[in-house]
Amino acid sequence: MTEKEKKSGPDEGGPFAGLEPPGQEQYLNCIRCGACDSVCPTYRQSLRETHSPRGRLFLARKVLEGKTEFTPNLIGQMYSCLSCEACAEACPVGLHPAELALELRRLDQQLHPARWKNLVFNRLLKNPALMSTGLWPLRLYQLLGFRAAARALNLTGLLPDQVRDLEGMLPPIPGRTGRSIIPESTTNKGEPRGRVVFFLGCAQNLLFARTSAAAVRVLAENGYQVLTPPDVLCCGMPALSYGDWRSLTDLARHNIARIEKLKAETIVTDCATCGATLKAYGHYLEHDPDWAERAKNFSAKVKDICEFLAAIDLKRPRRPVARRVTYHDPCHLGRTQGVRSQPRKILQQIEGLELVEMKEPDRCCGSAGTQIITNYEMSMGVLDRKMDNAAAVEPDFIATGCPSCRMQLTTGCRRRGLSAEVVHPVELLEAAYGDSESGK
Repeated sequence: MTEKEKKSGPDEGGPFAGLEPPGQEQYLNCIRCGACDSVCPTYRQSLRETHSPRGRLFLARKVLEGKTEFTPNLIGQMYSCLSCEACAEACPVGLHPAELALELRRLDQQLHPARWKNLVFNRLLKNPALMSTGLWPLRLYQLLGFRAAARALNLTGLLPDQVRDLEGMLPPIPGRTGRSIIPESTTNKGEPRGRVVFFLGCAQNLLFARTSAAAVRVLAENGYQVLTPPDVLCCGMPALSYGDWRSLTDLARHNIARIEKLKAETIVTDCATCGATLKAYGHYLEHDPDWAERAKNFSAKVKDICEFLAAIDLKRPRRPVARRVTYHDPCHLGRTQGVRSQPRKILQQIEGLELVEMKEPDRCCGSAGTQIITNYEMSMGVLDRKMDNAAAVEPDFIATGCPSCRMQLTTGCRRRGLSAEVVHPVELLEAAYGDSESGK
């Protein structure tokens, strides 16, 4: 195969002329061994070849070679992929079927632009105030006591299963967003050790503000001045997941330009999904001559908070947390970023906290952002296996570093009647420092 063939689409004069289809190297080398199928959560759930990485890759190849039509059913198979990357980890020839599925979503958006995507990704994600306003119905549902009453009287059990589980995944909605409670600059405690930028993601800002506030306090506790720019926007992962690369790269340029001005050596985030996306800005903008080098330098500075804390001489926690915790590896943190041991290292430094490993800790929980909405039965089937493994170790806490996983696991606990609380590892660390409400 020539270098030109690798970089070009499958047929420059065909139905994809003028578009940006995947290159042939992304599918031609498949040897159909099935190693990917054995680790794919959707295939293991359904045992249908079309729900497997090998099946999706075969379908992608056929449509890209013009041998089958680009039908709604075919693109639906691409959207059923959880993007957990277990297939890439298992592939003996180095293919990334999950990335190919994302590329097919991108191609579908080029062929069939969806107006709702423009509304969500080009407007909503670029307007944090509008996103916050959109949460007011849920805030009222909570503030007026409807949520507490519905759960106390088990009225949620009367809802359709999918609606019940969507309601069950909601955390307590903060009265104030993370942007309003986290200062732009947080002064370090004790001897100064440096300055970091804290990237506050959308879900963390809107739903888990207390977690991000705890993360900032832990960084300050360890001697770091923390700059939290209020005008960063979404990392771009939702746009990427739905094939809208224009919105993705617009968001990337905005965030790079804003954070560059702060001249910090490290960019820290407490969201696994944000971290994976920010670290890939160099890839998404590699063909933009004005931004390629800037994006590469930006991505090189990004660290997950557990990755950052595990690499420093962490201040010793002073308060025991005599509880039992198990850890779930978010796919965007474990496989995508290679951050596996660091969260465990943080948890093991907390006196009294017993870390017990569940079976298959890095198996996807079935969330992938919106799968509970778009592929409910599959999402819940994958989740049930995860909850079997979690329940078997009888934890007080299930720790994880991804807000999407956190919400999915919360749904799993409610479905299973499991009393475990789903938390971010940094919340337990802050409790051990004795500065949070949970630590008093």
